[in-house]
Order: sequence, then structure tokens, then C-alpha cells
Amino acid sequence: MARFGSILLTLIFLGAVAAVMGLRWYTQETTAPGPLAAEKLVVIEPGHSTKAISAELYEEGVIRSPLAFLVDARLQNMKAGMKAGEYQLLPGMSIDSIIALLQSGKTYQHKLTIPEGLTVAEIAGILKNEPALAGDIAALPPEGSLLPETYKFTRGTPRTVFLARMQEAMQQELNGLWEKRAADLPLSREEAVVLASIVEKETALPAERPRVAGVFLNRLHKGIPLQSDPTVIYALTHGQARLERSLTHDDLKTPSAYNTYIATGLPPTAIANPGKASIAAVLNPEKNNYLYFVANGSGGHSFAATLKEHNNNVAHWRLLRKNAN
Repeated sequence: MARFGSILLTLIFLGAVAAVMGLRWYTQETTAPGPLAAEKLVVIEPGHSTKAISAELYEEGVIRSPLAFLVDARLQNMKAGMKAGEYQLLPGMSIDSIIALLQSGKTYQHKLTIPEGLTVAEIAGILKNEPALAGDIAALPPEGSLLPETYKFTRGTPRTVFLARMQEAMQQELNGLWEKRAADLPLSREEAVVLASIVEKETALPAERPRVAGVFLNRLHKGIPLQSDPTVIYALTHGQARLERSLTHDDLKTPSAYNTYIATGLPPTAIANPGKASIAAVLNPEKNNYLYFVANGSGGHSFAATLKEHNNNVAHWRLLRKNAN
């Protein structure tokens, strides 16, 4: 009987030792820094089991012990399960930290910047080449209806949803800016976007945009054709591609409602998607008496109220170009 008691005590002791060692192993494996040396994006697919997830993380070099992950995950699942999605794992993340992240559902946010002044076709091309987006674009939205901006999105976002977000952002931005427009602005909301798209293409200098807008409004008021080169380019390309050459005199005679060398007034639609600054400039244009402007050779433009002044500015610009060549 004494011998049996001794064996029982020994077994209890060994079990206690094993439990302590197991707890020490579990604690060390789940809280120690992991083997990941650099940031890594990992996709957890919907419906994957904890075992499958642990195997994937092990193969990706994120964890050292699939068993430790399995044990920890099953214990932590009493609080919350792991959620599918794409996650950004940081160097040295422990198993505890990884499981907490997967439970949180805080998936990685991709960023995509859409520059100002692109056409809808050019923007669609950017979205098509973004591998983190999904799906096709069946139909392009109206020109000028997309707000150029930096957008965050999760992997798998449909491209049509991304475009819808850009349209909604444009409407919200336009709503806010429209409330702050000049009291005597002679444009509707739609016309303001059309003119803003032209201003966007004419100058990249923020300080010049209200002045350029003022010039075009002066010409519209007097019934003078806008004579904007970007509108001619749109007439030639229909916004589908860039014109990889200079405009010719024949180009300026192209029959089109978008050719503002021939047609008076605004084009029928925007010629690009203007940014916030260009829209704001059109809604609050500079009041001036200028009717003309031409490049000044330093990235900006020279403005003139009379044709004589303008011709002098053009001659100066041509001289600069000749000397540069």
C-alpha cells in the first residue's frame, strides 16, 4: 500500500512538472518575439480553419510553432474568433499580438492617389492596374464627376465601388465649395465643374488659378471664344489618351463642340476631373480685366488686357523658346 502511495505521489509530481514545463513553453512561445524580420501583408481567407491559418503563417515565416499558435488561438477564441482579411504584420510580432490583430478585424488599408486633371478613361486605367482592387469597370462615369484625392481601401474592393466613392466625394466637396461661391457667379454647378476642368489643365500654379478663372469668365461675358488648347486636345483624343505631340494650326480648326477656338461658350462637358483648388478658384475667381494669357517661360503665365499687350507677351515667349533651343 505504501508502495502504491509512493508511485501515486511520483506520478502527481511528474504531472506537476510537466504542467509547469508546458505552461512555461506555452508562455514563451506565445509571448516571445516572432521570426518575422520585415513587414509583411498576409491574407486570411474566409472559412479557413485555425489549423489552416497556423500552417499558412508558419509557411510565411511569421511564427515558429504552429502548435503554439493553435493552442493560443483556441484559448483566445473564447473571447473572439479570427476574422478574414488582409493584415499587416510587423517585424517580431509575437503569437499573442498576431492573434489579437486577427481578432480585431483591423485589416490593412491600401492607399491610391488619383492626380488632378486626369480624364475618366485615364483614372479607369489606374484602377485597372491596381492589383488590390477587384472586378471590371463596365461603364465609365461622366467626365468631371470624380474627385482626385488619396483614397484608402481594403484588398478586394470592387473597382466600381471605388469609382462610386470618387463620385460621392466629388459631390460632397462640390456641395461644400458651392456654399462659399461668389455671390455674383454667373455659372451653374455643372458649368463651374466644366470651367474648373479647363483651369486645371491650363495651370498648375495654385496662385494663378483664380486669375485664369477670371480671364475665362471675362471672355465668356464678352462672347469671346475661350481658345483653350486643352479643349482642343480633348476634341482630338476624346479623353482616351494623351496627345504625345504639340498642337498644329490644323488641330485648332478641328470641328468639335469641345474646340473652343471655334465654338463659343463652354464645352458640353468637363474635359478632365478637376481638383478642389481649381473648383474653388472658379467659384471665387479673381476680378480682373484680363482677356489673354500665355506662358512666361518660368512655369507661370503673362496676362494681358489688350491684344497688343498679349502679342508682345507672345513674342517674348517665342524669343525665350528660340534662345532655349
